[in-house]
Amino acid sequence: MTRFVDKISVLDRRASAMEEAEGIARDGLRMHRSSPAGAIPPGQGTGGSITLGQLFKRVGDAHNGGGEEEGVGGNDSLMNHVLEVDAFEQYHLDSRPPPPFVLTFTDLTYSVKRQQRMSLFRKNRLASDPPETEAALGRTKTLLNSISGEAREGEIFAVLGASGSGKSTLIDALANRIARESLQGSITLNGEKLEGRLLKVISAYVMQDDLLYPMLTVEETLMFSAEFRLPRSLSASKKKSRVQALIDQLGLRAAAKTIIGDEIHRGVSGGERRRVSIGMDIIHDPIVLFLDEPTSGLDSTSAFMVVKVLQRIAHSGSIVIMSVHQPSYRILRLLDRLLFLSRGQTVYSGPPDGLHSFFADFGHSIPDGENPTEFALDLIRELEGTPAGATALVQFNNSRQSRPAQSVAAKPALSLKDAISVSISRGKLVSGATEGATSSSSSSVQKHANPFWIEMGVLTKRSWTNTKRMPELFAIRLAAVLLTGFILATIFWRLDNSPKGVQERLGFFAIAMSTMFYTCADALPVFLQERNIFMRETAYNAYRRSSYVLSNAIVSFPPLVLLSIAFALTTYFAVGLAGGIQGFIFFILIVLAAFWAGSGFVTFLSGVVTHILLGYTVVVALLAYFLLFSGFFINRDRIHDYWLWFHYMSLVKYPYEAVMQNEFDDPHKCFVRGVQMFDSTPLAALPEAAKVAVLRAMGQSLGVPITASTCITTGTGILQQQSITQLSKWDCFWVTVAWGFLFRFLFYISLLIGSRNKRR
Repeated sequence: MTRFVDKISVLDRRASAMEEAEGIARDGLRMHRSSPAGAIPPGQGTGGSITLGQLFKRVGDAHNGGGEEEGVGGNDSLMNHVLEVDAFEQYHLDSRPPPPFVLTFTDLTYSVKRQQRMSLFRKNRLASDPPETEAALGRTKTLLNSISGEAREGEIFAVLGASGSGKSTLIDALANRIARESLQGSITLNGEKLEGRLLKVISAYVMQDDLLYPMLTVEETLMFSAEFRLPRSLSASKKKSRVQALIDQLGLRAAAKTIIGDEIHRGVSGGERRRVSIGMDIIHDPIVLFLDEPTSGLDSTSAFMVVKVLQRIAHSGSIVIMSVHQPSYRILRLLDRLLFLSRGQTVYSGPPDGLHSFFADFGHSIPDGENPTEFALDLIRELEGTPAGATALVQFNNSRQSRPAQSVAAKPALSLKDAISVSISRGKLVSGATEGATSSSSSSVQKHANPFWIEMGVLTKRSWTNTKRMPELFAIRLAAVLLTGFILATIFWRLDNSPKGVQERLGFFAIAMSTMFYTCADALPVFLQERNIFMRETAYNAYRRSSYVLSNAIVSFPPLVLLSIAFALTTYFAVGLAGGIQGFIFFILIVLAAFWAGSGFVTFLSGVVTHILLGYTVVVALLAYFLLFSGFFINRDRIHDYWLWFHYMSLVKYPYEAVMQNEFDDPHKCFVRGVQMFDSTPLAALPEAAKVAVLRAMGQSLGVPITASTCITTGTGILQQQSITQLSKWDCFWVTVAWGFLFRFLFYISLLIGSRNKRR
């Protein structure tokens, strides 16, 4: 089979009409994409549209090394596409346009199980009673009931209905956000079954909520999206040009340098936020675009502007499927196909112009001057309030549908993989095109547009940019650490080497190390606030989950270094800890390791617990248990065997033992001398002479001279008394560091398991 390798620059290839709708040309030849129903006039030269045969000629020239233009070939070749000519050569010889993409769904049915309620009294059943099914028992609820329809390239397909009618459920079903085993019916694109892996790359899903980083500007938000979705082979200048074109198309030029904003920081308007959300998902010009109520919460003007943008996207050669609650008359004129739902059933399917005749035949004519959709929704609500519901309207709609016409529809002249290949050659799916573009329908595009390290770099840059514009967050953390260090320094000021000084050191170390973990609790809301953004972006393969985990660790580490140094400078010399400069450096390292482990622990919990208040409760409770079993309140050799495992699981144990050894691991330093051994005992009230006499008598009994200055307990003796003998201080340090890595790995596992983003 003859193959041609397209060496043409992405931006020198045929531009999509998404950009042409705004009159924006790319760097190469100006070419126009026809509408679905239109034809490509042959022989228009470089200023008009070109035939696929002419495209192949350019491809062949590039393959043979001739006809190279500026930026084509060599290192400037941005993307290679392999086109199987024999598959559709016969179809394109007469310059006909490729058939439009058509997304068809047939008899979609989706039910969920109700939660069972416990009942103490159950009705006695007779043997003659019919068997009880789950539906008869009310154990299942049907959200979609045999829904069929089709959405075409170049059109806006709108799903309408009252709240709870199944609009969002249908959008989720079409967007592969419902597990296939739970969804009955078929979904095809150009007559071929649509695989979930392929759909993720050729489509985009815009959620109802605007999930954006608040401190990034509109231009930065779209640019980061371009970095994720467009391949690394595309130069930075080409990506920027694409973003600028998209900003113009979305009507966001005036707000390009404005931050998104949130409740605290003033930013763009609600309509502009919605258009930015849409822009993030169409940066790679997808074939299919799903939107869940994109006009929700917007005023009429902003809603109209959003739908107007969607119309331009549809005309650029995309299938636009959206749910909408109650469109205005102006918005209705922009829609091409409507699907009205009532409790999961279809009550109307067709063009907006058919509403008048449909309801007139049903016996409820739409009054002149009234919005047809408002009338339809009001009538549906009225019927739903009756015992029979909207059954009559559902049956009337079924009687008008000509389903046999769908079953005998002509097979498309191009297979799905060939149609996608042609779409790639015309500028769509830039993010996923590969050299083996036509090997199979599921492998014609890469799962991710960029390699791992590129994703991690872009994620790190985005998160760091958003974080550095909120310095007050780090300032609050630093103030909390400095305040805690100041309080501890003033309470434990200049501790001596007496037995009381030893006990006070133990208390300082336990409180200081546990404080490191409690201070890390502020990392809990970070991922909880970003969770929905993460779910949205990874659902359609913007980046890998592993890239996000490592980026999160990289961004969070520098502040931990500064906090560790600040705490060590505040407390180490003020308390009078031993070890000199080497001891001080190790103290900084173990505090940093504690911060690292605590941050990893809280980050892992944020991936498991989805509610902030519940997360804080879990963090506080577990850290209290870690402190309890750390060895400060009860020594290791005094803990019962059935709780000993928790002692080794305690995060506080290892940094606590590390600082203890950093302070006391000196066999020549004495902490208890002669009469000091009577401190904290009833003999402490004896006169000094009496204590010396007791010591002399004890020495005579033991055969060892004991005086008032004799060293009774050294630093190593204190470690033995506290049962801190198993690990060295460096062993404790590395174990603490390993805990941090382990929790981040568990965070990654929680993202793999908990972010599948599909209904069951």
